[in-house]
Amino acid sequence: MSDFAGGLTCLWLGMVLAISFLEAPLKFRAPGVTVPIGLGIGRLVFRALNGAEVVLAVLVAAAIAVADVRWPVYLCGGITALVLIVQLAVVRPPLNRRSERVLAGEDVPRSRAHVAYIVLEVVKVLALLTLAGLLLAAAG
Repeated sequence: MSDFAGGLTCLWLGMVLAISFLEAPLKFRAPGVTVPIGLGIGRLVFRALNGAEVVLAVLVAAAIAVADVRWPVYLCGGITALVLIVQLAVVRPPLNRRSERVLAGEDVPRSRAHVAYIVLEVVKVLALLTLAGLLLAAAG
């Protein structure tokens, strides 16, 4: 079961890397993409990504719960889940409020919540990478 959890973790890692570190910054470089258009696209894409992440987190947790693994797997899984929870419950709400203001035409300063989200994404990527390595090693 740890191989299944490892595969799901790799899928989750790939999704985060592709969306957060490729799509998100690149969309603003595309010709004709204004900040409001980019924010509108980003909100849709990140809502979908975060929904997929919640599903993957539940599936990974369930697979880990029935697998024969050591405590570092539980620690990495817990850190990954905690980061996701903080992103969704603490950081995303102010980012959503800011993007709503921008989409309404207000000129608002850059948000520290955006920096916090990026830092948490880096932590999550490192946790997912470690978790995947531990799970795949446990699979033998």
